[in-house]
Amino acid sequence: MEVNNHTYVVGFVLQGFSESPQLQGAFSAVFLLLYLIAFTGNCLILMAICLNPALHMPMYFFLTNLAILDIMCTTTVLPKLLQNLVGKDSTITYGGCMTQLFFLSWILVAELLLLTVMAYDRYVAICQPLHYHTLLSRSFCGLLGSSVWAVGGVNSSVYTSLMAQLSYCNHNQIPHFVCEIPTLLLLACDSTNLNNMVAIADVFFGVVNFLLTMASYAFIIASILHIRSAEGKRRAFSTCSSHLLVVCMYYSTVIYTYFLPGFGSSAGNSKVVSILYTAVSPSLNPLIYTLRNKDVKVALRRVFSSFGK
Repeated sequence: MEVNNHTYVVGFVLQGFSESPQLQGAFSAVFLLLYLIAFTGNCLILMAICLNPALHMPMYFFLTNLAILDIMCTTTVLPKLLQNLVGKDSTITYGGCMTQLFFLSWILVAELLLLTVMAYDRYVAICQPLHYHTLLSRSFCGLLGSSVWAVGGVNSSVYTSLMAQLSYCNHNQIPHFVCEIPTLLLLACDSTNLNNMVAIADVFFGVVNFLLTMASYAFIIASILHIRSAEGKRRAFSTCSSHLLVVCMYYSTVIYTYFLPGFGSSAGNSKVVSILYTAVSPSLNPLIYTLRNKDVKVALRRVFSSFGK
């Protein structure tokens, strides 16, 4: 169809993760394993928390939201990647690409907000323990949780609608295995000034959340340092160290993917980093939280024992 002398694409061709035929089978096995680990691990986390009344607390309520986001993230990216590797079909329809972009953008913003909320939860638990259930009441936690999903959804809707208004002419070769905003903007033949303005607003939004998260941990560390006993310090730090590790993994990969493309980061490195936050991180999150959390491990044992009956 000819409009404004441009040939508009009806689909895209994903470059894939690797062009080496010898590595296709190995990558397929690795990504399938990561998907199964992420899906199974996060489902077990959800079951353990939902079926154990002792875990019906703010910290675990936010952890269930993180598990749902991780399941959505891997399901949005890995099945299509596996199809490309196994079926040799590297095409994706225009609608499929926009759908993938919408959910991935939604997940990234929602997780950004959720990690900030979880940092606040740890701040209240360690710095204001006597007021924990007052400051984080059931209704307030529900409001925080729904806000995380709503803000992420609205932000993604705006971004996806702006991307859908761009024309991509006959440039349909995506140098990536997933439809992401930075790579699609490189293919657009229209002006992307409005998209860039929204991106700048998102960068500011991300920086604010990062500063709030770091401020929470600054207060947490200061509070821990004032604890006199070594055992007390160890227990206090163990309650937030898992979350801090997840925060570091998330911000390091997202910053590389969304902030560094303009500074010459290579396409190959971008693919590896994207795998880190779309597959590796969702796979590790259940292990990080269960291996360092006695309550979750006890709840998981009960889940496994119920399966054995």
